[in-house]
Amino acid sequence: MAQARRMELRLLDETEKELVEASRHPTLAEGTDEDLSNLRKTLRDRRDRARDIASRQRREMRGKAAPSGAKPAAENAGSREKFAALSAALQRVNAEVARRKRFSSRDELKRNAEKALEMRRAASRPNRPASRRAKKGMRSVPNKRGPDLVNPMEVGRVSQFVKDSQARRDSR
Repeated sequence: MAQARRMELRLLDETEKELVEASRHPTLAEGTDEDLSNLRKTLRDRRDRARDIASRQRREMRGKAAPSGAKPAAENAGSREKFAALSAALQRVNAEVARRKRFSSRDELKRNAEKALEMRRAASRPNRPASRRAKKGMRSVPNKRGPDLVNPMEVGRVSQFVKDSQARRDSR
């Protein structure tokens, strides 16, 4: 739930006010990644503390916990609103971190694509065999691997096996 800035300023102390203001644009966009991570950590600590205080006050109001001060808490509305204000600030920081992460991955993809294009342009043309012309007829291409690569009997056996298998399938 969105809160008015005046209400937030009334709820927060001076250091928390600075943190919440730092979580708003344009200050948020101008910060470095390290600044964002520090702000995120500090806001998370403050938010957790406010949440713990609000839950403790709620337990005191219900009579489930002993009062931590001189008298038990009568209400915890201010603590809940402080928790909400700090949570909203943390959400803004997390959204900025996610946005920067998305854009950094796009930049990385762009750099990789440009690098691949440069490599492709730098590569020499592939060696293609000389074209064979129909007028002169086909030229024989000698087998560079040698004649003893495959046993001729094995070639015949496999060919016959395939013929027999096809005949069985056709006769079904």
